[in-house]
Amino acid sequence: MTNRKLESIFTAATRSDARYWVSVTLVCLLLLAAFPAWAAPADLPLPTLLDNGFSGLYNLNFVGAQKDFSTFEAQHPDDPCGPVSEAAGYLFSEFNRLGVLEAQFYQSDDAFASRSKQTPDPEVKSRFESALGRAEKLANARLAKDPNDHDALFALTLSNGLQADYAALIEKRNLNSLHYTKEASTWAQKLLSICNSCYDVLVATGFSKYIIGSMSAPVRWMLRMGGLPGDKQAGISDLQLTADHGHYLAPFARILLSIAYVREKNKTQALQLLSGLRNDFPGNPLFQREISRLETSH
Repeated sequence: MTNRKLESIFTAATRSDARYWVSVTLVCLLLLAAFPAWAAPADLPLPTLLDNGFSGLYNLNFVGAQKDFSTFEAQHPDDPCGPVSEAAGYLFSEFNRLGVLEAQFYQSDDAFASRSKQTPDPEVKSRFESALGRAEKLANARLAKDPNDHDALFALTLSNGLQADYAALIEKRNLNSLHYTKEASTWAQKLLSICNSCYDVLVATGFSKYIIGSMSAPVRWMLRMGGLPGDKQAGISDLQLTADHGHYLAPFARILLSIAYVREKNKTQALQLLSGLRNDFPGNPLFQREISRLETSH
């Protein structure tokens, strides 16, 4: 799809439904944490360094996570999952520093629409872009040898998702973010077409389907024309599959399901999921803050 066509869909959608861009950025956040889908089958040995790194991100231990990612890169210099995970760590740490990770930021469409352009750390931005460049170079080299290379497809999915996040949530460049989101979705679908047990990547499709399925019929039609279909129940099913069978993304699927339940006014299930996340990742205070907010809300 051309940039002109994407722009026309974006403009029409934002005029007809104020929640449209909220849905797009939430989809981007799915891809931010889309940790290696290639590790989804339960019978594969776990890559310990990546396990530790991603656990560190969930616990907001960014320094420790980056040490694990750097060590993985040194041991696997031709694997694009190393540098793209490093880039995810940089972006996630910036989101935390800037307050982007607060759940209530996304629960109010008015708050999102009135958000200010953030001031990124220039050194972190430079490292972020450098890591993405290395990941894409390695991924493209692998695809030249094997068009079905799982690691390469994952890396390109995540790379575009990370760029979408940075453009929308830090630089407030919404159209650029929409372009990267569409690219990320294309790579994700390619991976799913050859690996139906890559449950982690279903997060990208699941919350996208749920949020877009929650929107008005005209906007759903326009987004479907742009390659972004919506179906609330199918979205929840995808997220549940990841929560039950995923690996790196199983906790993130639980986060997204809790957000869905909040939007559906199902406080009981949302609190149950958030309580489990709080217990599993005690270093992350966001879960307890959201629990407290829900417990005191009416």
